[in-house]
Amino acid sequence: MFIEYLQHLIYGYYPYLAGTVFLVGSLMRFDHGQYTWKTGSSQMLSSKNMRVASNVFHIGILVIFFGHLFGMLTPHWIYAPFISASAKQIIAIVIGGIAGVMVLIGGGMLLYRRLYNARVKASSSTMDTLILGILVLQAALGVITVFVSLGHLDGEMMLTLASWAQSIVFFSGGAADYMADVSWIYKLHVFLGLTIILLFPFTRLVHVWSVPFGYVTRRYQLVRKRG
Repeated sequence: MFIEYLQHLIYGYYPYLAGTVFLVGSLMRFDHGQYTWKTGSSQMLSSKNMRVASNVFHIGILVIFFGHLFGMLTPHWIYAPFISASAKQIIAIVIGGIAGVMVLIGGGMLLYRRLYNARVKASSSTMDTLILGILVLQAALGVITVFVSLGHLDGEMMLTLASWAQSIVFFSGGAADYMADVSWIYKLHVFLGLTIILLFPFTRLVHVWSVPFGYVTRRYQLVRKRG
């Protein structure tokens, strides 16, 4: 009975708590703490391997984010005429596995830098280090799920997790029931992902909201020498 209650708490109610904090917290921080709305880059303090690590990390994160976004929230009937669940899972394993390793390598380098570079460590907040560590841990869990997924390539587990995510986002009800027979590694991966969403407004991750799309359409600026 307790396990069932805990399952409904974590996978039925916790997603809405995390989502509410994510949206309201981001809005309040933008309204009341705009001076903290930044990436807080430490490249000027130490640039060794910074560009490589940062690029690898961010590319991996973007691939994983959009892969999860479209992969989990796209109903099966939309892509079923074009690709089977099994084939989709294999594609997700390959692309997600590569992206996960990229996040592990790039994030691991950045985390090592924050922990063992004296200048960077001195300028880093506890939350900076914590959220980076959680992201690296989440990537590690994701890579582990790849090996677990290789044991059942029929796509059923992927469909189950997608059904859970769609039930949460589209308020279908009974979301936690989809997680009843899911392996513990997937459950832990999902829980940590929700926790990242919960912590989002209190970390430097808020700079994601400020992606400078305006630069793409902005008119060229002419800069002339004075005199």
